[in-house]
Amino acid sequence: MSDGPGLPDGDLVRLARDGDPVAFRLLVERHQPAARARARRLCPNPSDVDDIVQESFLQAFIALGRLREPDRFAGWLAGIVLNVCRGLYRREQLTLLPDWPEPLHPASADGLPSVDDLDRAEALREAVAVLPAGQRRAVALHYYADLPPAQIAEPAGAARVSLHKARIRLRAYITEHRPDLVPAARRTRMTTVRIARIESRIPPGPVPDRFPTHVIVLTDDAGRRDLPIWLLGRDSHRFSFDPPAAGQERAGTARARTSDELTDQLLHAAGTRVTGVNIDELGPEVTVARIELAGPAGTRHVTARLPDGLAVAITAGAPVRVADAVMDRLAVPMGASGSGSTPEQTVQGLSLGHRPRYEPRNMAFADGLDRWMLGGSFTENVIESHWQDYSCAADGDVAVLFSAVPEPEGFALLAQDIYADDYRDAVIVFSGQVRTEDTAGRAGLCVWVRRVQDSRRRWTDEAAPGNPDNHIVTVEDRDWTRHQITVRIPGDASVAGFGIFLAGPGRIELREAELTRARTT
Repeated sequence: MSDGPGLPDGDLVRLARDGDPVAFRLLVERHQPAARARARRLCPNPSDVDDIVQESFLQAFIALGRLREPDRFAGWLAGIVLNVCRGLYRREQLTLLPDWPEPLHPASADGLPSVDDLDRAEALREAVAVLPAGQRRAVALHYYADLPPAQIAEPAGAARVSLHKARIRLRAYITEHRPDLVPAARRTRMTTVRIARIESRIPPGPVPDRFPTHVIVLTDDAGRRDLPIWLLGRDSHRFSFDPPAAGQERAGTARARTSDELTDQLLHAAGTRVTGVNIDELGPEVTVARIELAGPAGTRHVTARLPDGLAVAITAGAPVRVADAVMDRLAVPMGASGSGSTPEQTVQGLSLGHRPRYEPRNMAFADGLDRWMLGGSFTENVIESHWQDYSCAADGDVAVLFSAVPEPEGFALLAQDIYADDYRDAVIVFSGQVRTEDTAGRAGLCVWVRRVQDSRRRWTDEAAPGNPDNHIVTVEDRDWTRHQITVRIPGDASVAGFGIFLAGPGRIELREAELTRARTT
């Protein structure tokens, strides 16, 4: 694959479908910028872009076999990004065996096949059976009937190509379904970890409607390292940590919620058990869990999202292993990921990477609405039937929040969240030039404060106005007029937010936004 970067998409897709892991990694590297740009344009919440990109590549990998036109991978991936956005807001090559191939009827030293011999032979028969007809014929004639390529097809090169493709497919099949047959020296090196604890923590960056979130800490006791994993969105409250029983000194037991427990019960009812969960990467910043299952049909592997894999491991009590390359790059010294500190390297959602400390950004909208988020009570509808009632856009140096239907539900915010650490016990001023159209006094500037003890912010119509930590200034100016809000940030604040709001039909525009400290005498 040294010439991989120059291969067309179609060739890389075909190689990836044939089990070449490097090929898919190259596809990720090639199309990640475009996927990120598309996600940034489509999703109203910039904080969700990373998660959408990771989820899109994971879905593409799982569905790669259903892509009818490999040369159109870019357009196909763009469609997946669109579907992931809609769904979100509607709410190394391995060698088979050193002595390849195994004979059809293996025999041990005393002339009789051993149980292991029969097991390996059956695994190979299953792998050969799923090959395309031409490759299956070439394998049978060459390896089992000992015919040279020249006697299998003319020209001989055609037979060699079929055999080469067959070997790739066979390696991939055995690696996925029977990894125990892969020589240990050629497997991905893994570190066994334990789920040490689950913590409620404020994430390092503004993630709307999700404070506080949860972190699962995976610990490598032998290497004295921790791997903290951020769980955002719906995954954040998916896990809990049972308290220890009376008299116990150790930490409580991690557990997943009811739906994951039901999945475990269904697996047991089908005679299948989870024997392990491996955490690895499909490509740069595309992290997945490979769930290892043992059942009546033998060993199988299922590729899944990282939170899903961890939930399965917790409910089944299965061991968790992390690729050494991932641990070496992202783990922190044991204890450095405790509640009192912010780990510099984390796993956020599906991505492995660093999230910097956030301050107000893109206040002049030079990068569109990057760093700004769309939220509000209209997203809190139980059946999510009003999630398209409001929309937003950037027009040059102006941000626009507007109703997308004649009678929108609830109210909307176009805003940023920031850490309150640097502003505690200080006075801040949020200001900007604003103008409105047909809002009837139901639009303006807003600033809010979230305290450490708050479990979750719900922007309901009833709760928002009555909360003393929410500050608003209504605006009815049709011409550009400067307005401001002055707020003292309390000492127990964890997050502050600022932006514009709209409740009902109409339109509000913002430019020259500023967030500053007020001068004190």
